Formats: sequence, C-alpha cells, structure tokens
Amino acid sequence: MTKKISIVTPCYNEEANVEELYIQTKVVLESLEGYEWEHIFIDNDSTDNTVKILREISQRDPNVKVIINTRNFGGVRSTYYGLLQAFGDAVILLFADLQDPPHLIDNFVREWEKGYKVVKGIKTSSEESILFYLIRTLYYFFIGKVAEVKLTGHFTGFGLYDQEVIKLLRELDDPYPYLRGIIAELGMKSSQISYRQKQRKRGISSNNIYRLYDYAMLGITSHSKVPLRLATILGFFMSILTFTVGIGYLIAKLIFWNSFPLGTAPLTVGIFLISSMQLFFIGIIGEYIGLMHMRILKRPLVVERERINFSEK
Repeated sequence: MTKKISIVTPCYNEEANVEELYIQTKVVLESLEGYEWEHIFIDNDSTDNTVKILREISQRDPNVKVIINTRNFGGVRSTYYGLLQAFGDAVILLFADLQDPPHLIDNFVREWEKGYKVVKGIKTSSEESILFYLIRTLYYFFIGKVAEVKLTGHFTGFGLYDQEVIKLLRELDDPYPYLRGIIAELGMKSSQISYRQKQRKRGISSNNIYRLYDYAMLGITSHSKVPLRLATILGFFMSILTFTVGIGYLIAKLIFWNSFPLGTAPLTVGIFLISSMQLFFIGIIGEYIGLMHMRILKRPLVVERERINFSEK
C-alpha cells in the first residue's frame, strides 16, 4: 500500500520564498520512491503577492493545496490548524522562509520508517546573529528547568509527525496551543536530526519582538507553575525580611534616639523595590489569566476564506 506524505507550510507575506520552497520540496518528494505526496500551504491573509503566487502554483500542480484565512490569526493558531488539515500517513511541518532545509525531508522519512512517531529538526547552530542565538539558548535552558515536561531545546516545530500524533492533536481542542510543548506532553517515541539553520536571504520575517515574547510566555505559562510558586515564596521571604528590618530600625531608634536618624532614602528604596516586584508578579499572573481567558472563550483556531485543490468531504 502506497503511503502518503503531507507537507504543511504556514506563510505570511512570503512572496519572495514560496515558489523556491515549492520547487525544492517537490524535488525531494519526487526522489522518494513509493510515496504519494501533497503540499498544503496555509496563508494567514498575506498583504503581498503570496496568495497570487500560490494560486498559480496550485493551478500547475494538483498536489499543491492552499488554505487562505480570512485574517491574520497569528502564527501559533494558523500553523497548528494547518497540521490538523493534513491526512497523510506522515505530516511534515516546513516553514516558508527557507531557513529550515527541505532536503531534510528525506532524513525525516527514513527515521519515521524506523518506527518513530515524531522526528524533530534540531538547530545545533545558526547563521543568525550570535546574540540572538544565545538569547534563544538561554530561554530554552530556562524553560527546560521550569517546565513540568521535558521540552526539546532549539526545536521550532520543524519536523515530521505521524498521523497518529495528528489525530491526538485534533482531539485536544486547544484554541491557543503551544505545539512544541504538546508534543512533549504526548511523550511519543521521537528521533532528532541536527542541522544548521540558514539565514533568511529574501523577505522580512513577521516575527517581531512582541510575537517572540508571546511564544516565549506561551511556553512558560502552558507548561510551568514555577513563576507563580516563585511569587508566593519570594513574597513570603520578602515579608519576613521587611518585618525584620522594621524591627531592627525600631530597636535602633529606641536605643539611639538622638543619634540615629531614620532618613527617607531607605523608605524610598524599599517602596520602589516592593512596588516593582509587585508589578512584575502581577504581570506574570496576568499572563496566566490571559491564557486561561483565551482558552475559556473557545474561539476557532482560524476561519477560512477559501480552499484550493481540496476534494469535497
């Protein structure tokens, strides 16, 4: 029985890359003997010519399928939704920016045929700035320490997922899912393939500071209660410290009434310290509440405007 491979590519304003990505991916897929394939592009309401190019590609090649969202629902939701629409025996997530090499598809499939349900592409090095890579490394180290499950560092989602894994993702009904954390939660037998991530050569990444912060906080708030526990523990010890310092000042003042001025500097520093800590942990609590609020609302991951080359169900 012929097996089918589904490639899922989320894209937003990638007019400079989608054609090249399609060509490189097709070359690899056609070199795999005994497999059928499809390439699903899910566009997050691009404002450039991405959709036009995808239409042209899909007209030439019926193996290319396109989903066009009604608006930009964000990378987290659109990427996850795209995976749920793939029904191949193996589903490979491949981003449109060409930073992750399509030629690794062959390696992914070989590992999958060995029985692994998940094959992860792991960035062991990158052509991006050293500082940026270091920040990512520190984040993965931190979340690896505080998360309740073992999360894989430098795993962006690029990799292969058996259809059995995709079926489990469909059952979760999570309106704002953290894919990398969910894969870790499922605990499926996995393999890792290392690669050097290329630098983006064409186009501008849509991942600004806010989106990167959002991904980072989503990972922490979805898989760790440590920040909340830290707020409780630190608040307890700070209250003891503050009480002790207050008693010390009172005793010193009573003993050395005329020669021990209280002054305003300690009070000012103390107030600012405590206030800043309160604001920080209120923000942390707000992140958890915001994520809970989004999940309680149960809004759809995305709303589709159009599908191209999909057969009627």
